[in-house]
Amino acid sequence: MSGIVINGSTRLLGLLGNPVEHSVSPVLHAALASKNNDNYVYLAFRVEKEQLKAAVEGAYALGAKGLNVTVPYKKDVMQYLCEIDEKAEILGAVNTLVRTEQGYKGYNTDMPGLYRAMRYDGVSLDGKNVVVIGAGGVANAVIGMLFEAKVKKILILNRTKERAEQLAKRFLKAYPGGETTVTTAAYDEDYLAVMDEMEQDPVRTNHVLQSENSRNWLAIQATSLGMSPKTDEAAIENDAFYDRIACGYDLIFNPYETKFMKLVKEHGGESYNGLRMLLFQGIYAYELWNDISIPDEWAAEVLQQMKKALGIREA
Repeated sequence: MSGIVINGSTRLLGLLGNPVEHSVSPVLHAALASKNNDNYVYLAFRVEKEQLKAAVEGAYALGAKGLNVTVPYKKDVMQYLCEIDEKAEILGAVNTLVRTEQGYKGYNTDMPGLYRAMRYDGVSLDGKNVVVIGAGGVANAVIGMLFEAKVKKILILNRTKERAEQLAKRFLKAYPGGETTVTTAAYDEDYLAVMDEMEQDPVRTNHVLQSENSRNWLAIQATSLGMSPKTDEAAIENDAFYDRIACGYDLIFNPYETKFMKLVKEHGGESYNGLRMLLFQGIYAYELWNDISIPDEWAAEVLQQMKKALGIREA
């Protein structure tokens, strides 16, 4: 990647959040700008909550071409935008701001970013039952992606069932008349029985896997458990659960292999982390800012830059 040359024509891109010092987004977007020969500089701005409105308005006044928004402002920033994309409205969260003549328009690229990452990894949703572990902000984008993909059966598995039910009701209301069904369960319930009932699979008895043909679940891990300092933990550690999982997708990317991923592998499934979701949500943002399409060949090169920045060395 060539070095950045800043001159009078350099345009500003940036990230608003708190904290932002750990972000790898500047590496991602610097790599994309270099590949596309764009004269941009991308900076991460730590913004206090009471200054969020001023930050958005100030960035617009300074001519910033576009912004990303990260925690904890993905919802709060929406009130300061001139327009919000329909899918971002459904999710109730924005992570990308695109400059227009009236102000910034808000988009959510987490949802399509995850879908593109899964396709890039060769993970198919066709014919899969999907269990989403967690019901927080990240799970919100996951559920939206699954509804957009018209997945037939979703199980939201969360520490508290009430939170899972609220999430399910919101998306069922947002996507009326579809074929997607959503079931909810809490960690302390017999969620294995719930999974069996969703499958209506006669080859299972007493929660014991009887046939490899019955391993038909995709599990998406959307909690913070597994991140530092809790790297030796997973939200679900039940062996019988992992016997059902054909593929596990953890949205955490640091550490590069989480406890959840290890458990999936130990029980014969394939596992992936969330670094490619981070990559592709950034790529979608860059495509929105510039009205271009970025090929997967570029994505592979940028991914290597991100791994280097994070100090990731694969075995």
